[in-house]
Amino acid sequence: MPTKIGFIGLGNMGGGMAPNLVKAGFEVRVFDLSAEALQRAVEAGCSAAGSAAAAVQGAECVISMLPNGAIVESLYIDAEPALLDHIGAGALVIDCSTVAAASSRRLAAEAQKRGINAIDAPVSGGVAAAAAATLAFMCGGSETACEAARPILSAMGSNVFRAGDSGAGQVAKICNNMLLAVHMIGTAEALQLGVDHGLDPAVLSDIMLKSSGCNWSLEKYNPYPGVMASVPASREYQGGFMVNLMKKDLGLALEAALRSQSYTPMGALAQSLYGLHSQAGGSDNGELDFSSIQRLFSKPSTGES
Repeated sequence: MPTKIGFIGLGNMGGGMAPNLVKAGFEVRVFDLSAEALQRAVEAGCSAAGSAAAAVQGAECVISMLPNGAIVESLYIDAEPALLDHIGAGALVIDCSTVAAASSRRLAAEAQKRGINAIDAPVSGGVAAAAAATLAFMCGGSETACEAARPILSAMGSNVFRAGDSGAGQVAKICNNMLLAVHMIGTAEALQLGVDHGLDPAVLSDIMLKSSGCNWSLEKYNPYPGVMASVPASREYQGGFMVNLMKKDLGLALEAALRSQSYTPMGALAQSLYGLHSQAGGSDNGELDFSSIQRLFSKPSTGES
């Protein structure tokens, strides 16, 4: 099993994931453009590299958690020189970014030309799960490569699935996040309706949790402020999974639907609502947690903003 890991991308998710690899006994060298993120990783036991190329030198496994497909393709393939050219033959690349399936397939094909195995392994679970090592990984790649990645991913998550060949992990992820957006919006809408009729949102939440309206957003990530202490809704929607990232993922889902001629009216509506919310009231809500969609439904008279 690989023991030396290069880790690139220490944002909200990657910053929680890399330290768990150290706890599991891996030697982890990290890189991020943010000096603060690098320092936090060093304090957690990682070693810092001055560049992405330096982070992957001698690594048996390279893990990346990057914002979008353009950055993934630019870093690994299109840069001069490409990061893949700094990774040794026989190494394993695990890209945990959420990108288009075509980007993952291109990365896998270019890696294969160099004798490198690459899989897509986007994650689900959010920032808290990243820190707690309880993420779910949705993998796309050969059975051999996915099995090689399993012990590494298991150090950062509690569920590791192989969805199929290269790109399949990305398809699974966009399906999951499209559903997540839909039930988060529905949860926020239902809670606001109850509040507008004088119900306590905590009481209404408990009722729905024990009824047919129960869902992950209600149970684990309640969007109404003050109902659940440990979620972004109770800290002004700071931290967590940003609105801008949800918009990106919904865009990927709709692009995939066009390619397969699938019908996704709820996904299209969710994308429109998150787009509306991102600029609602003349504010830039893009960096707020995606559960802040609750604010789209609130009335000024309720005290919500």
